[in-house]
Amino acid sequence: MRYFAGARAAAGVHEEKVQLPDDSTVQDALSALARRHGSALARVLLAASFLVDGVAVRDRSAALPDGIGLDVLPPFAGG
Repeated sequence: MRYFAGARAAAGVHEEKVQLPDDSTVQDALSALARRHGSALARVLLAASFLVDGVAVRDRSAALPDGIGLDVLPPFAGG
């Protein structure tokens, strides 16, 4: 897992490894992260976008194979 901007601040880390069962989904990973880091990150995850191995994923029920990277990108502002 890699966190960016507000997600990094809410998690308190830039990057971490998370062990999940083999048949896990993006949502399973997000639930595990919210339990690990609490309500501040849980709020960010509700509005965040995600990249699975560099590819945008909108379907939180998408499979998350073992060894795959998940990037958490909170909404960005600016121009």
